[in-house]
Amino acid sequence: MTSTTHSAPAPEVWLPFPAEEIEGLPEGLTYRFWDGAQDFPADPADCAYYVVPYMKGPEVAVRPLARMSRVQVVQTLSAGIDHVEPGLAALPAGVRLCNAKGVHEASTAELTLALVLASLRGFPGFVRGQDQEEWRSGFYPALADKSVLIVGYGSIGSAIEDRLAPFECARVVRVARSARTTARGPVHTLDDLPALLPEADVVILSTPLNPSTQGLVGADFLAAMRDGALLVNVARGPVVDTKALLSELESGRLRAALDVTDPEPLPSGHPLWHAPNVLITPHVGGSTSAFLPRAERLIAGQLTRFAAGRPLENVVRVTA
Repeated sequence: MTSTTHSAPAPEVWLPFPAEEIEGLPEGLTYRFWDGAQDFPADPADCAYYVVPYMKGPEVAVRPLARMSRVQVVQTLSAGIDHVEPGLAALPAGVRLCNAKGVHEASTAELTLALVLASLRGFPGFVRGQDQEEWRSGFYPALADKSVLIVGYGSIGSAIEDRLAPFECARVVRVARSARTTARGPVHTLDDLPALLPEADVVILSTPLNPSTQGLVGADFLAAMRDGALLVNVARGPVVDTKALLSELESGRLRAALDVTDPEPLPSGHPLWHAPNVLITPHVGGSTSAFLPRAERLIAGQLTRFAAGRPLENVVRVTA
């Protein structure tokens, strides 16, 4: 009697980029390309490792999750995970959720500095002046000698401070969920904000969106900021209470530079578009030429670890 052995099928990986475009992918896995199109590339039940399409919104991100009954890993290409959280309850226990730490730090920190400098030095007015052929000279604030408060001191917050270092700030103060000490100094907790906000000329938001940060920047937070201070949001729109911010902007007491808004995309006719002293960019903190090479390195590294049965990096949650 002849016996035959059947090897198990190779685990399936859903990628938002064609596999042939990513260097360093390990062998022994079956790669499917899905960038959020209406039709799935295969049965979601066969997917073992799901790399979420980037910047396609929560509806796309969670659409296949309810059918991914054998998935082991969900990998986002964003630092935040709030866009996939609504679908996590449908997953089996033990699924590892990984974020994209290491992918967006450079781009987001660059934009943060650009927003700070452009706002302080009056670039929006210069652009409008150029459109109207007006020479709008004047005396403008510098970043030098300013006190900067970073709310959300993870890898992106740290990268922002790296880029603040040459600008001769009077001081940089750090706030995160838990207190700790870094090589640059102490990190305070959110509970310390009432004492820290009145001393800051620039307040930078780089915190994740979660129950403790949703609506964090409300009327009380904004009222505690000193007159003329600049609020910079490169986190998520719902971290800020838009109505409360509009009130402060329209009064002329505060300024803001926003890469994210609530609602988002900001609809035509929304009063935030034309509020005084606000600079808005359309959520482009991570959308630069630096994204793709870093995202591909992350994917290749994670899948090499996955195929070898080694621990993954950037695990932020395991489903129960």
